[in-house]
Order: sequence, then structure tokens, then C-alpha cells
Amino acid sequence: MRSLTVTSAALLALAAAAAPVAAAPGIDAPSRQRGVFLTISGDENTWIRGVVLRCVPEPDGHHPHAARACAELDAAGGDFGKLAGEPRLCTREYAPVTVSATGEFRGRPVAWHKTYGNACEMRSGTGSVFSF
Repeated sequence: MRSLTVTSAALLALAAAAAPVAAAPGIDAPSRQRGVFLTISGDENTWIRGVVLRCVPEPDGHHPHAARACAELDAAGGDFGKLAGEPRLCTREYAPVTVSATGEFRGRPVAWHKTYGNACEMRSGTGSVFSF
């Protein structure tokens, strides 16, 4: 009988330890917003750069122009293909760069990529979003 009581007590202690702990009142739980992982890569992946951009609850992440990039994405309705960009004159040099966005923007999944003829064309088409 004693071993049954000890075993029961041990199981109850394990169950209590495994139960999720609720956050204390008044303390916000950490955001589960993953953000968007943005990359830029050179021709044949000779080089690659990447940053995380989070726009919720406020612009954040490793993006150097997070607030501006989030505002531009909001203006495009979260559609990377509809970014207004920063129109400019570019040379016809062919040095392709590929940009990609993977993750989550304002709760919606994102999986997008596009190749531009050169970095100037990329900046012209994507504005601050891929300026890192």
C-alpha cells in the first residue's frame, strides 16, 4: 500500500511539473509573430545576405529600415509583387540578383521570390524592403 501512495504522489508531482505555466496577470506573453526572412543573392548564389523583418506589434528585426519597409509592405497590401519601389534610371548591366521573402507577414504566410537584372533594378522595384 505504501508503494502505491508513493507512486501516486510521484505521478502527481510529475503531472504538475509538466503542466503549462500561465502568465502572471498584467504580463504580456511574447509575440508568436515569426516575421519574414528576406534574402538577396547574387548570380549563381555567389553571395547571399538575409535579415528578419517583423512588423507586429511594431517594426522590428535585423532590417536596418524596418519601419519604412513595413510601411511599404502595408501600402502594397502585403503583396511583394505590388511594391511601389523607388523608380530610378538603371544601366543595362547584367548582374542578376534574386530576392526572396519567406515566413509570415501580419499573420499571412509568405513565399515569394524574383530575379532582377541587377541591384539597381531590384532597388527600383522593391524600395526599402530589400535595402539591407
